[in-house]
Amino acid sequence: MKTFEEYKLKNLHLKNRIVMPPMDMYSADEYGRANEFHYNHYAARAIGGASFIIVESTAVTSNGRISDNDLGLWNDDQIEGLNKIVNSVKNYGSNIAIQLNHGGRKYIGNSGEVLAPSAIAFDENSKIPRELSKSEINEIIEAFKQAAIRANKAGFDAIEIHGAHGYLIDEFLSPLSNLRKDEYGGNTENRTRFLKEVLEAVTEVWPKEKAISLRVSAEDYKEGGMTVDEMVKIIDMVKQYIDIVHVSSGGLVPTYIEDYPGYQVNLADFIKGHCKIPTISVGLIKDVDMVEEILSNERADLVALGRELLRNPYWVLNAAKSKNLNIDFPEQYKRAFS
Repeated sequence: MKTFEEYKLKNLHLKNRIVMPPMDMYSADEYGRANEFHYNHYAARAIGGASFIIVESTAVTSNGRISDNDLGLWNDDQIEGLNKIVNSVKNYGSNIAIQLNHGGRKYIGNSGEVLAPSAIAFDENSKIPRELSKSEINEIIEAFKQAAIRANKAGFDAIEIHGAHGYLIDEFLSPLSNLRKDEYGGNTENRTRFLKEVLEAVTEVWPKEKAISLRVSAEDYKEGGMTVDEMVKIIDMVKQYIDIVHVSSGGLVPTYIEDYPGYQVNLADFIKGHCKIPTISVGLIKDVDMVEEILSNERADLVALGRELLRNPYWVLNAAKSKNLNIDFPEQYKRAFS
């Protein structure tokens, strides 16, 4: 089965096609440091067979978190805890990445101002952010760069730049949240400038042999917002800096989204076909036959299971058993799968 085939991308050597996507746990201490929960949480999914684990949204500045209990990588004190996660996951045979993010206008903590491309609140209950100056934009770009240096020191195999779900990079990309009149706003090229400069800065310091993923929201589901056709143009502008696109949707503005198993697969398929770049598909996928269909029809290269892996850390092992496949089960658990 394609689901259990190996996949190689730069330094990544994945034993199957199943990805654990980044999912916020809101469990770090007030200084953004990992703890025992994180060590157990990620190790369990590695033991359970997920080949590629992407650690949750990790902020590049203290007020770039989503909440004050998010992981951070804005200072060297945060490296040690993340390194423990890396070592544990690798010890159980999985590759591991970290998702670097700035929460932008969706920050709800108390560690600094809420910042955004334009002074537009996420919703009526959210704070109105302050519009970033050009010097502050440069400071955040530098923060991504320094976080990438720390991620490499922590031993991560790859990094993912979070350009989705209504956080800062996504806020720059979408015309619904970016009303700037300078070179960072207006047409598609200008709205892509911040993402491009973040990626340029990161690639200066990230080892060339290590992979870079970009998470995107390919649809805003709101008139006048991002569409998958525009996202194709954006990815074409930056694909020289990235190796794979993790395709999601929504999150920029409150709006109705009709979700169902596999509701975002067509977006990954569209981007893969038009941009000629590998993609990760995600979106309420839980059945191994659905995973197999996506991969076998080349609609994506990898498949991420979010909530399903929260419910069942051993999804990969159970899926293999259900298909009577003799994969490399953990020695300690083999009796349960024979």
